[in-house]
Order: sequence, then C-alpha cells, then structure tokens
Amino acid sequence: MRKLIVFNNVSMDGYFVDADGNMSWAYRPDAEWNSFAAENVGGGGGVLLFGRKTYDLMASYWPTPMAMQNDPVVAEGMNNLSKVVFSRTMDKASWKNTRLVNSDLASKVREMKGESGDGMAVLGSGTIVAQLAQEGLIDEYQIAVVPVVLGAGRTMFGGMKHRLNLTLKKSRAFGNGNVVLWYEPVL
Repeated sequence: MRKLIVFNNVSMDGYFVDADGNMSWAYRPDAEWNSFAAENVGGGGGVLLFGRKTYDLMASYWPTPMAMQNDPVVAEGMNNLSKVVFSRTMDKASWKNTRLVNSDLASKVREMKGESGDGMAVLGSGTIVAQLAQEGLIDEYQIAVVPVVLGAGRTMFGGMKHRLNLTLKKSRAFGNGNVVLWYEPVL
C-alpha cells in the first residue's frame, strides 16, 4: 500500500496561503533549507497530487528558466515527477508528466493508495488536504512552520467536520527559522 503524505508551509498564525492566495512568503532560502528541499523532491520517485489552484501556481513556475536558475535540483524533480491534478473545471493539464482526474477525489486516492509504487505527496492544495484528512487517507503530515505572521489567509483544514488528532513523530529546526514537524494521525 502506498503512503500518502502532505507537505505544506504554514505561517505562525496557521495559514498556508495569505489573503491573496499567495505562498511566496514561505520562500526563505538558505543552504541547509535548500538541501532539505532538494532531498525531499529529488528523493526518488513518487507522485505529486494537486488541486487546480496549486497546480496552476506550480505549473506557472517550475517549468520556467527562472526556476531552473533559482533552484535547479528542485525544479528538475518537480518537472520530472509524476503529477495528478484533481479538478472539476480543467479540460487539460499541460505540465510534463501530469494526469488530470475529474472523478471523485477520495475514491480515486483510495484506489491509488492500493496500487504498488512509490509514495504520494500533496503540496499546497488545502481543499484537497481537508477532504482527504476527513476521509482518513493521509498517513503523514509534514508541516514547515515559517516564522512569519500573515494576519489573514486560508488554513489547509478549512471545512473539516470533525477533530483530527495527531501525534508528533519528529521535528527539525533550520537556520532560516523554519521548523518542520512530522505528524501522524492517531488511529
């Protein structure tokens, strides 16, 4: 059975995007953080899962020359990994190695988890995170707390109808002030 993780940056006040839907505040590069990001993305396969908004954001940046210049290892990983975008409104997905799925999110992810292969990761995509968490389909949450207060924005768990209890498995602090927390659901 494939493992499904979520990796998201959150502000100190709990938002994963600001009031304008922007995530650029989370970019706080330093050598240690860049190495961690490159290992995470280039770590050997897997499938990235996105909602439409995050897909549009990622597809507008990672295939560009600017991304290759700023973060060549991460850009190569993002561009070469298999990707699935879940959307009821898109007609096609043009980013390399991307498959568009218009069917029921939870059913499709449950089916994908049952297949053999490398793990899957959700990046951004708060609406999808909340839906998959509600269904108990997420095996691990990797949350990078970024030392910034946004004041407003969107949480990745908006719309949850029941409490989700988690257990901290490990943590790691970085020189840029980010702290990554690894959580698993309490079963």
